[in-house]
Amino acid sequence: MTLTDLSSGFRDDDQRRSVQAVIHDRLADDREPQECRYLMRFWWQLGMPYQEVSMEQLSLNVSKPKLDVLEELISAIRTSHDEVDAWVVTTQHAFPVIQDRGFGAAAES
Repeated sequence: MTLTDLSSGFRDDDQRRSVQAVIHDRLADDREPQECRYLMRFWWQLGMPYQEVSMEQLSLNVSKPKLDVLEELISAIRTSHDEVDAWVVTTQHAFPVIQDRGFGAAAES
């Protein structure tokens, strides 16, 4: 499945940025560098008309729970703007904001 059509599936730039914020803040954990790298490539893909990452690459590098959420997002983007909004809310409830424990621990010392 190609992902080159995703950039045109958003209502507007605000909706795309909301989705990207969820991916960045709740899915892309830099303590898992390989997974984070591919999630951020997908993040970039959402605003580009060319292929930055493939579903095969995502399936090889992203954990099953996060891959399932990405597949739900892709389906939502291809279905309706309302589905994208619902994905944002659902994913925000399912995944907490990733806290940088290394930075926080260093700041407390």
